[in-house]
Amino acid sequence: MARSTRLLIACSIALLVSACASQIDAGVSAGEDVPGFWWGLWHGFIFPWAWIGSLFDSDIAVYAVPNTGAWYDFGFFVGITVLGGGSWFSSKKRSN
Repeated sequence: MARSTRLLIACSIALLVSACASQIDAGVSAGEDVPGFWWGLWHGFIFPWAWIGSLFDSDIAVYAVPNTGAWYDFGFFVGITVLGGGSWFSSKKRSN
């Protein structure tokens, strides 16, 4: 298969799968006690440990619901990629 064909198939599958993603409106709230950007940042940073804990205890969640929506999501993303080492590890060059 040509590389462009494989790329087109992969993008089509990703688009199809992402079309299923949605957030319940009741999950997005406003107020002082609702997790926002900073809680999203923290939850993204502790994600690996929270995920392991959630396997053993149903009271541990890796994502807060309700939350403020886009700002919480952005903080969660930054916490996983930057604070969690995602972008740091991929930018390191291996020396031989």
